[in-house]
Amino acid sequence: MADKPLILHALTSEKNLSPFDVNMAVDAGWQHVVSYTGVAADEVQALVQDAIFSRSPSGVRCTGLFIGGRDMFTALEMLETARKAMVPPFEISAFADPSGAFTTAAGMIVAVEKHLEKAHDADLSGKRVLVLGGTGPVGTAVAVLAADAGAEVFLLSRKLDKAQAAVDRCTTLLNRQGGTIHAGDGDTKARELPDADVALAVAAAGIQVLSEDELKAATNLKAAADVNAVPPSGIVGVDALHDGVVNESSPSGALSIGALAIGNIKYQSQHRLLKQMCSADKPLYLHFEHACDAARQYAKENG
Repeated sequence: MADKPLILHALTSEKNLSPFDVNMAVDAGWQHVVSYTGVAADEVQALVQDAIFSRSPSGVRCTGLFIGGRDMFTALEMLETARKAMVPPFEISAFADPSGAFTTAAGMIVAVEKHLEKAHDADLSGKRVLVLGGTGPVGTAVAVLAADAGAEVFLLSRKLDKAQAAVDRCTTLLNRQGGTIHAGDGDTKARELPDADVALAVAAAGIQVLSEDELKAATNLKAAADVNAVPPSGIVGVDALHDGVVNESSPSGALSIGALAIGNIKYQSQHRLLKQMCSADKPLYLHFEHACDAARQYAKENG
């Protein structure tokens, strides 16, 4: 039992903290969630040290830090700044999940892994993965996670220079030897579709990034996942409710995975990590890798 109220200090570079994250934190056990908006990276140290020095070493474990925002790399920078700002034994747990991107990317990867294993007795290792509309926070996170799972990843955008800039930053985060990330545009998509094993749609809501004609060219496709629940679907034939349903528009019978199936795993992984922070005996510093670990554990426990 905590000897002080559980307080989560939530930082974001945006003008608002996500109500979704507030609800998730309270449901996971945090009693108070205090938001700090418009936070710049160079302001994190002072905020963290205000939080840690206001409680005794025994009470400080009842304090946590959540980092939101809309950019993967800014959030990771803030997380590292927060870690360096700690002064043991005044040290608290911190969790970065900008726009829910890390837990959403984890949900997407794990949902695909689940269906590849069931239908093909395979994982992402050695697979060719197209990340469509991939320069946003979910796209960059999912590209890194897929590459770390051993895939050859093509991060695609309408503008090649934008895709290349994202890939250059993503590459610095890779942990596994063998997985790679390439930048690409519409021409790259057309060239790679016939050999693609997996298509991941992570563009903004309401934008279709894989049409019926394009899907027909993907003759080797095994799975098509889409985080978009707003019509039209990001990938033709993928419904938000699909969870391993054969896509009728796919010549290879690719399995469709929709936003709600992905969202359930995302929800479970975020809940688990927020709950872990409440009861951790030592400080945790959580990001996309830990989100994926939590998602895989959930999938393992629930089939």
